[in-house]
Amino acid sequence: MAYVIGTILAVIALITIGLIMRKKVYDVVDRLETWKMDIMNRNVASELGRIKQLNLSGETQEKFESWRDRWEQIIAKELPDIEEYLFDAEEAADRYRFSSAKKTLRYAEQTLQRIEKDIENMLTELDQLMNSEESARKEVEQIGPDIKSLRKYLIHNRFSFGKADVRFEVEIDELEEELSHYDDLVESGDYSKARELADNVKQKLDALQTEIEAFPDTYHKCKKELPEQLDELVKGLREMKQDGYRVEHLGFEKEIHDYQRRLIDCKNLLEKGDMAQANELIPEIDERIDEMYQLLEKEALAKNYVETKITNYRDALYSLEDKFNLTKEDMETLKQTYYVEDSDMEKYLSLDKSIVQLRNRLEEITDGLEKDNTAHSQLRDELEKGFQELDALQEKHEAFKERIHNLRKDETEAKAKLAEMKNELYNVNRKLKKSNIPGIPSYIWDKMEEAAMKNNRVFKTLEKQPLDITEVQQVLSEAETAVEGVIEQTDVMLDQAYLTEQVIQYANRYRSQYPALAAKLSEAERLFRSYEYDLALDQAARAVEEVDPGSLKRIESFQKAVN
Repeated sequence: MAYVIGTILAVIALITIGLIMRKKVYDVVDRLETWKMDIMNRNVASELGRIKQLNLSGETQEKFESWRDRWEQIIAKELPDIEEYLFDAEEAADRYRFSSAKKTLRYAEQTLQRIEKDIENMLTELDQLMNSEESARKEVEQIGPDIKSLRKYLIHNRFSFGKADVRFEVEIDELEEELSHYDDLVESGDYSKARELADNVKQKLDALQTEIEAFPDTYHKCKKELPEQLDELVKGLREMKQDGYRVEHLGFEKEIHDYQRRLIDCKNLLEKGDMAQANELIPEIDERIDEMYQLLEKEALAKNYVETKITNYRDALYSLEDKFNLTKEDMETLKQTYYVEDSDMEKYLSLDKSIVQLRNRLEEITDGLEKDNTAHSQLRDELEKGFQELDALQEKHEAFKERIHNLRKDETEAKAKLAEMKNELYNVNRKLKKSNIPGIPSYIWDKMEEAAMKNNRVFKTLEKQPLDITEVQQVLSEAETAVEGVIEQTDVMLDQAYLTEQVIQYANRYRSQYPALAAKLSEAERLFRSYEYDLALDQAARAVEEVDPGSLKRIESFQKAVN
């Protein structure tokens, strides 16, 4: 029973699937049928009939017949064939031959797509032909008056063209002759060639018009304007030479003569209608004339600069030489008294050498002015470099003078410092003698003796000839450190001694009550009398802190207030 039910269900499923697939085939058939009917109902023949507005001959007739034959083939053969394909596909679907139906429908759709593309190409070519004819006709209608206008311009301005007007008239005649073939091509239906001819004539006309409009100015420049500018430049060169300006080194005369010769050749070519060389040469000459005037102006300014500044340079150099001669005298004296570092000697010798070089530069510039063999622009460059080097040298000289001054200043400051340190040691000694303490620890006397010896070493170094200020500064620094150490340690020792006395005096109030404290105080007193004040302070402070915590701080505060 289950087998039968399963079989029935399978059959029902197959029938359902078959119906669905057949429905899909019918849908595609309907779509393609609608497409086919749409193509059949299009007014393509009417569109193609627009071409009859043109001359149906030659190329135009060939295209029209080709399009007409293709459309007739589509209507009479290919669309009926598609009808058969659609019928075959429906019949195959009814027989459940879906694979065959799909293949037939696919071929039918490809055929419709090819037909659509062919129709589109035909109509596009038709539009292009119609538009080409219209635009070419309008263009030709404009070209004719433009050629006449150009000829009229040439006739009215013939004097501006020299002998070249003949060549331009010939070219205008050629354009008119070429344009006359346009009507022949249209009559023969060759609209594509007619359009090509119109475009070609238009391009040539535009180029010729541009050339004719530019020619008078170019011809005028080559024949008159530039030659006059070059003549004026030659005249200016001669006048500058007479006024003492040095322009020979620029070599302008030869270059100008070469340009004059080239302009004559250009004028001859222009009269033959050839503007190529002139279009290259004119900008070159214009630019070069500007450059020449700039160089001549530079030479004129350089002459004025050199003539007005050479005296300033000479005076400044002589002034520096005078100042350096004084520095030389100072150096000779200084070398007898002081030891001069190698680096300082190098700076001194470099200054001397640089001044000699500046003197040589001045002689070269003066010689160049007198012998009239050097361009003023070159002399100006040399003079400007001289001023720059002179300014730098003056700064170096001032720095060197300051360095020499500092050597003497360092000596004076060292002597003053030595006297100050001797006085400080004397004050320390007085302070020790006036102090009411049992005695002075030996390390204090040792430090004082060391400081005194170092002071004496400073004194001996200052007495050396020549004086080495670097050595002086070194031993002075050592002596200063020693003196500061003596002062610091003496103050610390005296503070300890005074504080020990205060602590012992304060602790005596507890001596009778605390036997242990009394013993420690006795030891502190012994150390105090032995000049061991730091140990005595430590012993006494610990003893009193045990019976009266915080008392040491109070005693220290009182001691600071008293001091």
